[in-house]
Amino acid sequence: MSEAPHAHLLGRMKSGLFWRTFLLLSFLTGLSIASWIGMINVFQRGSQAEQTAELLVSVVTLTKAALTHSSPDLRRELLIELVSNEGIRILTLEPDDKVEPPPANSLMPEIAARVREKLGQDTRFSRRVNDMPGFWMSFDIDGDKYWLMLERERIAGLTGVQWLGWATVVGALSLLGAALISGLVNLPLARLTAAARAIAQGKRPAPLPEKGSKEILEANRSFNQMVDDLQQLEKDRAIILAGISHDLRTPLARMQLEVEMANLSQEAREGIQSDIAQMDAIIGQFLDFARPTEAATFVPINLSELLEDCAHAAARLPDVRTATAIEPDIHVPANATDLRRVFNNVIENARRYGKTPGGDITEIDIACHVKMTGHGRRAVVEIGDHGVGVPDDQIQQLLRPFTRLDSARGQANGAGLGLAIVERVTSRHNAELQVRNREGGGLVLQFAFPLAA
Repeated sequence: MSEAPHAHLLGRMKSGLFWRTFLLLSFLTGLSIASWIGMINVFQRGSQAEQTAELLVSVVTLTKAALTHSSPDLRRELLIELVSNEGIRILTLEPDDKVEPPPANSLMPEIAARVREKLGQDTRFSRRVNDMPGFWMSFDIDGDKYWLMLERERIAGLTGVQWLGWATVVGALSLLGAALISGLVNLPLARLTAAARAIAQGKRPAPLPEKGSKEILEANRSFNQMVDDLQQLEKDRAIILAGISHDLRTPLARMQLEVEMANLSQEAREGIQSDIAQMDAIIGQFLDFARPTEAATFVPINLSELLEDCAHAAARLPDVRTATAIEPDIHVPANATDLRRVFNNVIENARRYGKTPGGDITEIDIACHVKMTGHGRRAVVEIGDHGVGVPDDQIQQLLRPFTRLDSARGQANGAGLGLAIVERVTSRHNAELQVRNREGGGLVLQFAFPLAA
């Protein structure tokens, strides 16, 4: 079970442009840091060894000169001053001193070789003498051997841990910069992808910002123009549908009258009347789809009472059973006629295609409550059935005009506009519509309407 999320994340990292850009920038940054550290190490190695050796030789030379030329009664005070002011301690070298090897770093052999060239090949080095830590170096004055101890801080350069620390800090800042650059580079493309996905789902995305580089500006401007053209095409199609549907109503009415007056058998008359009724219903869907919903017609309506009326009307149908959980006195700004048409379309769609398996009855649940959503307090309406539901990958197709799934194609009593009308009217009411399968089977449509002030 734990392998699936990791595989999904790995797939996104391989295919996502953000991750590709981020990993490429991270690789280049890491390579640059490693090269920089290598060059610093190579060029600084010689100069650091030479400077450290010169420092040690100078300290020993000055200390020997000070001790040699000072009067014997003042040497004790001189040694005390060297310890307190310069951090230099002078001790006599004894044969039984407990001496540990010098510091084990890459510069020590080169430093020791340079110092021995100046002070003699018998110069000894140690990191601890008689359990006293420090940087120890031997020298002689007129044949007498001495130890000179310096504090390690005076000659220590950057250690491996310090180099690693600085590299970690620089690397973290570089990765943060790479993530920021990747996000800025891919943000316009991410916006374009989201807008294209919204178009594919039948929604109208917000206009893309027409700013940035020349290529991004041209792409966003062309996309915005395409969205406007599609919207205009949709309006023109709605006008054409409305005109054709309105014109067809007259010959249909004339056909209905001729059927009533014709000398036909009862069976033939009922068949023709049924066909005319189906055509009239389809034309009615065309008109509903094309009919605009103006915000100027919105008034505060009692959504609870409207849903109760729709539930009672549905309960009178012989093949429908309803269960309601409606909170009273919920008011929303809306066009009551259009909302009633929306809820009736949803109920009729459930009655046709959401029958409970094993029977001829459609069980419909209708609920309405005030809930807190991501857009604030909303009136949330849920209408669901107990049928077989819809495959998850086909749910978005339900909201597209003139689309019917395989389970509904055998019935020619609709044009595939029922839920398209629902989505169209819902969006014009500034409401959100979600379609999902319910646990245990069935389809649920959830509406979230803004509350009336």
